Amino acid sequence: MKRINLFTSALTFLAFVFPVVQAQQGATCNSTSPCSSTYPCCSEYGFCGDGYYCLGGCNPLGSHTLDSCTPSPICENANYTLSDTSRILSNSTYFNGNASEYDWVIEQGSIINTTSNGEAAIALLLTENGGGTLLSSTRYVHYGQVTARLKTGRWAGVVTAFITMSSIKDEIDWEFPGNQTTTGQSNFFWQGVIPAQTAGVTEPGLTDTFSNWHDFTFDWQPNSLTFLVDGNATRTITPADTTNNATGVVQFPNTPSRIQLSIWPAGISSEPQGTVQWAGGMINWNDPDYISAGHFYALFQSVSVQCNDPTTPNASDTSYVYGTNSSLNTPSIAFSNASTINGAPALIGMSTSAMSLWLGMAVVLTVGGLAL
Repeated sequence: MKRINLFTSALTFLAFVFPVVQAQQGATCNSTSPCSSTYPCCSEYGFCGDGYYCLGGCNPLGSHTLDSCTPSPICENANYTLSDTSRILSNSTYFNGNASEYDWVIEQGSIINTTSNGEAAIALLLTENGGGTLLSSTRYVHYGQVTARLKTGRWAGVVTAFITMSSIKDEIDWEFPGNQTTTGQSNFFWQGVIPAQTAGVTEPGLTDTFSNWHDFTFDWQPNSLTFLVDGNATRTITPADTTNNATGVVQFPNTPSRIQLSIWPAGISSEPQGTVQWAGGMINWNDPDYISAGHFYALFQSVSVQCNDPTTPNASDTSYVYGTNSSLNTPSIAFSNASTINGAPALIGMSTSAMSLWLGMAVVLTVGGLAL
């Protein structure tokens, strides 16, 4: 994927949409401009605050201290059947960090129940006015195997994505841009660094990803990262492969990450031209599929997780915490029995529609019946 760092423009956009929230909660933040002690947590969208800001995606490198963020819920082996929406929280701003209560939170957009080829699933929706949909796991994975069973969209400018994203922006991607329904793209990033030439690779020869269910997998281990389709390995990367020749830094994803499922609009006028081209061009809002259904969609049937933490946690461990490290490149990760629950009130007044810009940078739950 050809990516352009839109972080600065995103901050400008969010400041325009949320002037009251920003004024109340504090300044923008990043690793070189951390938050103050008053509003200590750097949110996943780059704003200082407390309460909800300290939960999923809170960036310890941009926060006041490495332990300002609430501890991250530890990985658990699981098979998630997504059509059971009872454990999907419809508004992530009401999530208090209790991963025993909810498995997934909707950070942006809408989902509906559906069936396809006889399999129950959820459809993540994209509309012209509402933007895309982003679903995030409440638990983190620190190495292991993660598989999503899905069907992609088929429309120019519309991107389906299955990724992992850490609090310091380590990222592993399966992405499906536009109307390219016989290929998938594998990619990875380290700490949000966008190189001039990304590590994206196009995987060809897939049977129609809109019409057919496929299992896409990340087999993420400390010494390797393998991408698989329907159980067949297509690509493997080792940490040595990711060494930056100029600095000697190994840029291999290595921090606990949430699983994220999304559909997002890359083919819109606010996106850079390179992103629009990568996604197959501008979205046609007069497409017969859109006119008929009132939305574009991507289908997700299930997600399975097999944890493989570098060390085995104790029975009492509940969370991951960041700490100092002799290396300046990445903080240390440790198990903790500290609570993941944040008792502060939920963030009030934040329009989730503005979060859709994040979908383009990495990029309301409605339960009904729809046959696709």
